[in-house]
Amino acid sequence: MSVLQIIFWILLGIIFYTYLGYGIVLYILLSIKRMFKKKKTLDLSENELPEVTLLIAAYNEEDYVQKKVENTLQLNYPAEKLHQIWVTDGSNDCTPELLAKYKDIEVLHKPERSGKIAAMNRAVKHVKTPIVIFSDANTLLGKESIKKIAEMFSNPKTGCVSGEKRIFNAEEEAASAAGEGLYWKYESTLKRWDAELYSAVGAAGELFAIRTELFNEVEPDTLLDDFIISLRVAMQGYKIDYDPEAYAIETASANVKEELKRKIRIAAGGIQSVVRLYPLLNIFKYGLLSFQYISHRVLRWTITPLALLLLLVVNIILASSSTFFLIVLGLQILFYLSALIGWKLENKKLKVKIFFIPYYFFIMNYAVFMGFGRYIKKSQSVNWERAKRA
Repeated sequence: MSVLQIIFWILLGIIFYTYLGYGIVLYILLSIKRMFKKKKTLDLSENELPEVTLLIAAYNEEDYVQKKVENTLQLNYPAEKLHQIWVTDGSNDCTPELLAKYKDIEVLHKPERSGKIAAMNRAVKHVKTPIVIFSDANTLLGKESIKKIAEMFSNPKTGCVSGEKRIFNAEEEAASAAGEGLYWKYESTLKRWDAELYSAVGAAGELFAIRTELFNEVEPDTLLDDFIISLRVAMQGYKIDYDPEAYAIETASANVKEELKRKIRIAAGGIQSVVRLYPLLNIFKYGLLSFQYISHRVLRWTITPLALLLLLVVNIILASSSTFFLIVLGLQILFYLSALIGWKLENKKLKVKIFFIPYYFFIMNYAVFMGFGRYIKKSQSVNWERAKRA
């Protein structure tokens, strides 16, 4: 076997492990664990439920305020135990004025816009409950979501709980909705398995909670607050739990261009996170958590996108050496052609979604290269620019 062939198999192995292999390994490990330990079900009475604070950092969210507040009031949680804090720093629309109409909501406002992290750092100091739950203004929560999250904190080893992000899709979807929805379904499965094995690897910013005492101020230029906050809780020796029945719903990005904008920011933040959380790469110190972190997150944000590009180059060189490599090259070309067709069909509301999935996969990995460029140039603004939604 030539050196080039060895490189080919290494690259293919990295790609397979990142997107499918790790899921298979998780499933096998969980199957073994379930033979010896059964998962406990939780159902706390109203008296046993702790007081919690729902903290929402909102910038110019006047279109969502009423829906979000009404949604919160309809949640199945004792009203006297559910507090709301909205921090609206920098908002120059009617968001602060609309919130002022609700007497039970604490509104923190500063005219200066310093970014979401600065607003969160400031707001957490006002939280007086043992549990703080973070959520976005433009997401609606499932009726049992807060209760499900609160119940999971009955485990003293749980320091953070991540809810599930669900994408609302119309019956006929654009590329962004089809791809994003499928991606999050797969991600949710991996998160559920991660948490059951040991700990989820990060939390969804749309809905997650931590023990208030475990919150440490985050650097003001942080791009992925949810990821950094949750992993730093885990690094303190606690687990990140996950319950898909605690969910936040939002519509998909209006189109793939808008989704790409979001993905590039996440990729830049992911690379920033890998740098800032470098101690977590020490598998001898963090053990299973490091294994999960590297397998589920680090590979996707660093090596694997590059492996995809190199695999195509190596495969082109090897194509003439055997029928096998020629077939694999043909499959790669077919995949990228499907992505190209998906791009052409973008936003045409068709029920046939077969081309949208490779297109979304391509966009996801392309975003990593763009995000890396922004991270190196330090050109990614900490101020969140919300993607337009469908």
